Amino acid sequence: MARRHSLLARLLAMSVVVAGCSIGATAWLAAQSTSGAINQELGETLATDAKIYDSLLGYAAANPQWTGVQQVVTDLSAQTGRRITLTTTSRVPIADSGGPHDAQLPKTPSAVVDPLAVDQVLKPDAAAAGIDPRAVGPYRLTAAERDELGKAAQRQLDCFRRLGDDGVIVERPNGRPVVQLTPGERVPKSSTPPMPEPSTTAEPTASPARCSSPREVTETERKASAELLSLVNACLARQGLDPLPAQSTAVTSPEELRTDPGAKRCVDSGRREQLGSYVSPAAHLFITKPGGNPAATDLSTVGTARIAWTALVVLVLTVGMTALAASRLVRPIDAITTAARRMGGGDRSARVRTSARGEIGELAAAFNAMSEQVERTEQQRKTMVSDIAHELRTPLVNVRGWLEASQDGVATLDQPLVASLLEETLLLQHLIDDLQDLALADAGKLRVYPEPVHVGALLEQVAAAHRGRADAGGVELVVTVEDDPDLTADPTRLRQALGNLVSNALRYTPSGGRVTLWARRAGGEVAIDVADTGVGIDAAALPHVFDRFWRAEKSRNRYGGGSGLGLAITHHLVNVHGGRIAVRSTLGVGTTFTIHLPATAPGGPARA
Repeated sequence: MARRHSLLARLLAMSVVVAGCSIGATAWLAAQSTSGAINQELGETLATDAKIYDSLLGYAAANPQWTGVQQVVTDLSAQTGRRITLTTTSRVPIADSGGPHDAQLPKTPSAVVDPLAVDQVLKPDAAAAGIDPRAVGPYRLTAAERDELGKAAQRQLDCFRRLGDDGVIVERPNGRPVVQLTPGERVPKSSTPPMPEPSTTAEPTASPARCSSPREVTETERKASAELLSLVNACLARQGLDPLPAQSTAVTSPEELRTDPGAKRCVDSGRREQLGSYVSPAAHLFITKPGGNPAATDLSTVGTARIAWTALVVLVLTVGMTALAASRLVRPIDAITTAARRMGGGDRSARVRTSARGEIGELAAAFNAMSEQVERTEQQRKTMVSDIAHELRTPLVNVRGWLEASQDGVATLDQPLVASLLEETLLLQHLIDDLQDLALADAGKLRVYPEPVHVGALLEQVAAAHRGRADAGGVELVVTVEDDPDLTADPTRLRQALGNLVSNALRYTPSGGRVTLWARRAGGEVAIDVADTGVGIDAAALPHVFDRFWRAEKSRNRYGGGSGLGLAITHHLVNVHGGRIAVRSTLGVGTTFTIHLPATAPGGPARA
């Protein structure tokens, strides 16, 4: 099918043209109308959102629950003019600065407030671990410890000032006071400071010995570090890494743990686990304008008329092109509908005549193929009914004729006549049995019961059953088995299938000919040939050999051509074993049927 004739390609091309025009025009007009307003407000919006986020993040880092956050939200809303809403991750309200008349919250939150997983877009100075430095948990010093360390820090600052330096005392989030020199001054040598928090001024790295830093670790910090070390070493043990040394507890904050990159993940994981009960749970933050509009600012309405006219033109163009494509599409569909109605009315010769190509052309071709198949099936059904009637009529007429003659005294019901009538009855029984097998196969109820089969013995049984007929016809019946292959199959059904093939071969092999049964292994299968040196089958007739009531000769003679059901039954029996059957023939040379069966039958003990 040519790609350019594809219905999908044509519809796609139309959609691309329309979409391209509409997108281009709308994008240009929208850009001209709104880019100025967006650029003007973008910086302010981001700064305001970051301020709100940082304030709530600080609250979450310092409080284990959101219980008192409503006042914080109210104050932030008054300062920024925004509606601020906090909910749990399941959207249960925690705090809301809005009123009952505000619109519903948007589906997507503006941010997730979690001090253990900081959003680095709204807080670019966040630590690499993603933990807010204000979340100190068990590292928070007691009042007595802060007072003692504050005095030590003041003594250090006084020492610096006596040496001509100046600085200030700043307090870490956990309450530990730290001396920081004024930028530009010389750095004391003896100070051994902890790692600074991001975005803070580094502590001095050099000082005279007498201006030493108050570095003693408090009992609170020692206990918190020991707890963190236990969590980290447990994580390292699970990963097969060496634990951190015990002296790691002599730190004043978790950031001072010196680890290699491999252990860094365990340190961050341990910190989150340690801080989990000290910080507020993660919450969704919604920042909207009062009244429920989630936009940060109103976009400019300049160019609204141009946008409306452009949208109208695009709409008209779309409708026109769609109507054109629909009209071309409907015509062949109408033809298919008409043909389908004719077929439903009993006209099995209904066909679709259309020049459409692409998917519609393929649909028409598929309908025509289906119609032809239905017509062919209907004809086969009629032919099969006629053939069954003929096959049943002939023996019934013979039996009825002889019985009437005997009743009228014209014929004597002696032993030869009884034998002849019994033979006709057996023919009827054989035909009915064949029809029953085909009915079971059509209904999917033809079952086989696989079991280990000795192929050589089975072929000998089949040959023995037909030996008398072969000898009477002067035909040599030979069995050949190579390597004695293993086979799992239903022996009764397999004998029936091979018996049909042998019977068929003997029927068409003249005196002096040969019928050979040959079994061997072929890869993962067992192949069984039934070959004869008979008259052969024309190549044009080979596709029909497994059709019901098909005969190589058209005389419809039961005695010369059989019932015409044996090969059809054999085909079903092979299929139900999970195998396949093939035939090759040459006129005047002979015919070979080959059955391929899997060495081990699929499925359970009974298979339909």
